[in-house]
Amino acid sequence: MGLLSKKDAKLIIDPLADDNPITIQVLGICSALAITAELKASLVMAISVIFVLGMGNVVISLMRNIIPSKIRIIVQLIVVATLVIIVDLVLKAFAYELSKTLSVFVGLIITNCIIMGRFEAFALGNGPWRSFLDGIGNALGYGVILIIVGFFRELLGSGTLFGFPVLGDPIAKTGLYSTGYENNGFMIMPPMALIVVGIIIWVQRSRNKALIED
Repeated sequence: MGLLSKKDAKLIIDPLADDNPITIQVLGICSALAITAELKASLVMAISVIFVLGMGNVVISLMRNIIPSKIRIIVQLIVVATLVIIVDLVLKAFAYELSKTLSVFVGLIITNCIIMGRFEAFALGNGPWRSFLDGIGNALGYGVILIIVGFFRELLGSGTLFGFPVLGDPIAKTGLYSTGYENNGFMIMPPMALIVVGIIIWVQRSRNKALIED
């Protein structure tokens, strides 16, 4: 028998498509707007949320039978805040410049409604292994959207990916710029993130009639 049952596999697969936390549940939109102007920042934020939500779900699941219901939100905030501090310290130690770019947005992972929502909806009622899978699945679904949005915003807005020019040199007019192409500065502005997410939602729903009916 495989490591994952069909039911367990759905915990990872569903958030990547038909139950995506951003495009279907419309959660975590703030970070999708704020940090996706650069692909590198999008990737780091995605990895950070994978760590925080995956580990956070496990911790909450392990503690679910001893957490008094009246203070469960406080306990959840303490758990996620501790994990976010770990992420922030690691970024400052190994990627200081990027940590300054993300700055306050890493801290805002604490209030990311995807994380608190999975704590409440899943980790408090399931065992550590399934809670871990649920956390990883939802974080991956969140991260995939961030990376897609970051890819198109940086490519079309700056002509780069991960800071490296891929369309040519806009000053020397080489590559695509030699044909008269110009970067679309609007792509790196926050409103464009919402438009790109809207396009992704439209594409996803147009391919799945069940989502349109819902």
